[in-house]
Amino acid sequence: MTSRDLVGEPLQPRKARGAFFTPPAIAAFLADWAVRLPGAAVLDPTCGEAVFLLAAGRRLRELGAQDGHLDQQVFGIDLHQPSLDASMALLESEDLDAHLMAADIFGVPTPAQFGCPLPDMDAVIGNPPFVRYQQHRGESRRLSRSAALRQGVRLSGLSSSWAGVLIHACGFLKPEGRLAMVLPAELLTVQYAEPVRRWLRTRFSGVTLVMFEHLQFEEALEKVVLVLAHGSGGCESFNLQYVDSTDELAALSFGDGVSVMPASEGKWTDLALPLDQRRLYRSVVAEHFVPLGEYGAPTLGSVTGANDFFALSEETRLRFDLTENEVTPICPPGSRHLKGTSFGTGHWRRLLESGERVWLLQPPAKNLSHGAERYISNGLRLGVDQAYKCQIRDPWWRPPAVPAPDLFFTYMSHRYPRLVTNSAKVTFLNSMHGVRLRAAAPKVARQALPLLAFNSATMLGAEIHGRSYGGGILKMEPREATVLPMPNPEALQNAWVRLRDQRDHLDRQLQDGVWTNVVKHVDQVLLQETLGLDGNAVAVLREAAASMRARRISQ
Repeated sequence: MTSRDLVGEPLQPRKARGAFFTPPAIAAFLADWAVRLPGAAVLDPTCGEAVFLLAAGRRLRELGAQDGHLDQQVFGIDLHQPSLDASMALLESEDLDAHLMAADIFGVPTPAQFGCPLPDMDAVIGNPPFVRYQQHRGESRRLSRSAALRQGVRLSGLSSSWAGVLIHACGFLKPEGRLAMVLPAELLTVQYAEPVRRWLRTRFSGVTLVMFEHLQFEEALEKVVLVLAHGSGGCESFNLQYVDSTDELAALSFGDGVSVMPASEGKWTDLALPLDQRRLYRSVVAEHFVPLGEYGAPTLGSVTGANDFFALSEETRLRFDLTENEVTPICPPGSRHLKGTSFGTGHWRRLLESGERVWLLQPPAKNLSHGAERYISNGLRLGVDQAYKCQIRDPWWRPPAVPAPDLFFTYMSHRYPRLVTNSAKVTFLNSMHGVRLRAAAPKVARQALPLLAFNSATMLGAEIHGRSYGGGILKMEPREATVLPMPNPEALQNAWVRLRDQRDHLDRQLQDGVWTNVVKHVDQVLLQETLGLDGNAVAVLREAAASMRARRISQ
């Protein structure tokens, strides 16, 4: 479908509502699985696109339902009236019918509440709108969280809209009914979805997750997962199915899936791994690795509110006659210049000479120089003082400078996140994280961690704990970076004894982009020679990391 199919609505307004057209093959697959009897009652709680109503009507007709009674069996709710009008027109074009309601799903009482206008449902199907918390706010967010709480689920204020829709909609479901939903794959990975993951395990007696190799919604940047759940009473394990595209759905055999036991707490990203890879990774990490947070807590860099203004090049500093007492040295914004395992003074000076923004504006709070006054006046002319962070800061033109960390952490990555020794002892902005090592950390950690992080277990851990974004970007916030598995202190020190004399050679390979050779060498020294893993086990970990990275980059 094009961006104006169905209701003639342009793409941007639909994005604001989180509405993306579901491929008909997905809707048909979910309806066929969820609707089992000709007399079944079916609800799409956010039916705007009509594709699920059509699929439900066709399925009921196939099972022998009488066309004249479909408005008593197929129910759709949406607050966007033009979508409802278009939906009814599409249904009528196939001599189908449905009972449509123009309402906010969160304002519709469930059968357990007084005034419910709908019957108990045998099936709930659909694709809830995906509106991130920044747009999902105010009264809408309050209603969403209240509706979920009535079902016993306390959602975070950071939750996107789909979470509340999913949980509230199941309030209409019979105890033994069936749920079939298209959800963003972040269900498996983000912190705010933790209550939803816990609820899935305790609410249903059986859950199947179907994941795709490639994006299925061309206009969205998120991968999706199909959630098929039935019964009630809770379950310990899920059935996991993985398909390349919608073309494979029709031939899917549920008996061929992998039985997996998701973690009781935390993300479920590792469910994308085959069972043998997942078990090996968990056992190796549990026995030989510790979270990065045991060495030092990852922290945010300085938040200026306007990096283009507050991060200065040497040319800008000289042009405005700013002294070196009115600026402080920083690692320039971004991380493209961090190619090796260390960032030293010589590296910083080369960036200064090449015109990079290596200074952070830090004039004294009083007695400004003429140059500082001129630069601040230029910021006023540009409206920098109106940026949110500047408005809440006094004075607006003096951003905080965080202490120089021992290590930098490149939290936005295409191939892999990296630790970099801050040999230059400069501060940094929020385009990366910093790690200040704990007093109890081994002395070698500052030099050893950046190189030893190039092992397949740590790199697989980054894929499991990080967040995958459109374009294949891997992002790790401080909370996620904190749990990144690193070799335990004993293994770190023992492996470093074997690697330290090769550090310069390996660092040059990294700077030349030959990182796969570095991983193989570190795997040999750390995983095999130090930890005693056999070559086959190391190859399995390396292949698992490579396959998850390739899957992320290909999206």
